[in-house]
Amino acid sequence: MQIAEPRAGYELWRPNREKAESRTTKALIALVLIASAALMAIVTFGGWERLQSPGMGAMALGWALLYVVFAILVLRWNRGLLPVSAALAMIMVIFAAVAAPGWFARDKPGLDSPAMPEDLLGLLTLVVIPIQILLIVVAMIGFNQNWHTEEERRIDGGNDDDIDDADDVDDVDDLE
Repeated sequence: MQIAEPRAGYELWRPNREKAESRTTKALIALVLIASAALMAIVTFGGWERLQSPGMGAMALGWALLYVVFAILVLRWNRGLLPVSAALAMIMVIFAAVAAPGWFARDKPGLDSPAMPEDLLGLLTLVVIPIQILLIVVAMIGFNQNWHTEEERRIDGGNDDDIDDADDVDDVDDLE
């Protein structure tokens, strides 16, 4: 639950965002999203003339643009998009696994070639699969790091234990 306003003398602190592993995971997720978007755009533009459906090119470019937006939002610590990214990556694995053999099958005499060689498009489509699996893994790791956790901490740098310890010392003096 997000705290609306911290108490007087306190500030909101997100301790999990300061951890090195959280920062590394965030950067890795953004990098994989950008790499995925780039691969999808390259395959789409390279094979635009030979895509089976005219809407598939627009859908692939939209998907790539969505990944870029997700990368920007992840860099702003938005963890809500991580499960959505993983779900889209699962669907993209299926699309890539189905599409790759089609690019290799086009490398025959009598078939018109797309802008890029068919073998290269097939290879890039196959490369999309492990990249998407990596995206699923790092997105779920990032989701489990609880980037959203908020705590209050004193602005002056002390902690609440210091106050309690001082009171305990006074109590011990009273007993003597």
